[in-house]
Amino acid sequence: MTTTYVTTGQVPVQQTTFITTGPQQTQTTYITTGRPQPPPPPVVVVTAPTTGRWATAAQTQSGTAACFLFVYAGMDMAQSLGWSSLFTVSTLEFQYSWFVGVIIGAVVSAVTSSFLPKMVFYGLGGVMNLIDAIIFVSAPYEYESILAARYVGGVGIGLITVPFLIHSAEIASSSNRGSCSAMEQYGLALGVAIQVIYDSQWTQSLDMTVNRVHGIFGIVFTAIALGSLAVSTESPIFYIRQNQEQKARASLKRLMGGYWTQESGERAYNEAKLYVVEGSSQGVGEQLGESLMPFLKLLLFRCFVAFSFSLPLSLSMLSSTYEVENTTIAWPPVIFGILRLIGALITIGVLDPVGRKFVSLLGLMCMAGLMLGMAGVYGDYSNIADLYFMWQVCRLGMAFQFFAGLFICSSSVYLGEAFPMRVKPFLIGLIVCLEQVIHIIVIVTFNVGANHFYSYFVAVGIILVVGLVAFAVVMPETRGMTLRQAGERFRRVHDVMAY
Repeated sequence: MTTTYVTTGQVPVQQTTFITTGPQQTQTTYITTGRPQPPPPPVVVVTAPTTGRWATAAQTQSGTAACFLFVYAGMDMAQSLGWSSLFTVSTLEFQYSWFVGVIIGAVVSAVTSSFLPKMVFYGLGGVMNLIDAIIFVSAPYEYESILAARYVGGVGIGLITVPFLIHSAEIASSSNRGSCSAMEQYGLALGVAIQVIYDSQWTQSLDMTVNRVHGIFGIVFTAIALGSLAVSTESPIFYIRQNQEQKARASLKRLMGGYWTQESGERAYNEAKLYVVEGSSQGVGEQLGESLMPFLKLLLFRCFVAFSFSLPLSLSMLSSTYEVENTTIAWPPVIFGILRLIGALITIGVLDPVGRKFVSLLGLMCMAGLMLGMAGVYGDYSNIADLYFMWQVCRLGMAFQFFAGLFICSSSVYLGEAFPMRVKPFLIGLIVCLEQVIHIIVIVTFNVGANHFYSYFVAVGIILVVGLVAFAVVMPETRGMTLRQAGERFRRVHDVMAY
């Protein structure tokens, strides 16, 4: 930057100070029309660090407990959506029981998360999932016991989901919020991969039952999760809302780690306090009015997550695999599970540097195309007996899961950013409940058959295409923004910036 002064007299001797937020060169030039002037005054350039640009291990560690619980949740979810092939009794209630439990837990946590520490929900949810896993190990053949365990496990995950989405957004800096919040969907994807892989490769000739294996995995993951609570940090925003300033400052200091200085800590505290003051100054009715547009956006966006892994997709993969390999033990389901995990893992690494909107739109566009491609194959009912066309369905289903992994992680980040503080838990809880309702409706209404596959894939494919166009217009890009800035962007009706 060059600053030019034109004078007709002597230049006053003074010091000029410029404050910049980056390494830029500053030059001052004086042009005079009279006698020679003294040398220009000294120039001091002060570089001010950008607020909110800190990312530490403490932020990631604070979400570790919930992440391991989400892994076991992914296993339970996959078991509900077709990957429990060796369980001798599988009813509709067995399939939707876990989702009902999630709804119950989400309602409870939405009502209580404003005044209870998040660690309470993590601990209680972990204990409930531990009970679920122990029942699977101790009574693997008892249908009633397994059914009760699935309800208990679902409630535990519902208790965790809403607090985690709020907590992960509040403890992360603006440069690290994407990777912190995306741990929810990454944990679910890992659990889905584990359940799909071992369920598809297990045989009844093995001494251990598949349900007991499920429970052993659950005990391991929940034990690690409960142990991880020791390194978790409560949100400073929660402490500020409780008028506990010293605890809020201590929480920020721990979260900032090596980035903490007296000045940077004060700036971070003031930003968090401003977020709380702005949220507390508005009434519930006013915040609900401002949340209408973000709610509609996120309701549609999050419900698409339910379409990314559903009972028809699982049954299509199983039936096409059987047609190709002529056996229930084959390698395509392994790739099916791993590709979703790889997609989610890649997304965690690019959500913050690249952005949420571009990655999610890319994944959604490919999901829509692959879904309609499978519909095209099932459109001719005779193709279901043709090995070539079933192999194409198998490959399309595997590819679909990779791009689903790219899409799903942004939903967790957006949910933590979109809503004003006072109504956030209620709206997140409502959206999470409606996501489970979609799963239940599909489970209850879907019947196996080429015509049903065709109807489902066409309908969902068209919905995804419409959603792709809508999201391109209305969804904001919130990369690098504070919670206050992200909330303001969500309140706009349209926002076409994709990077």
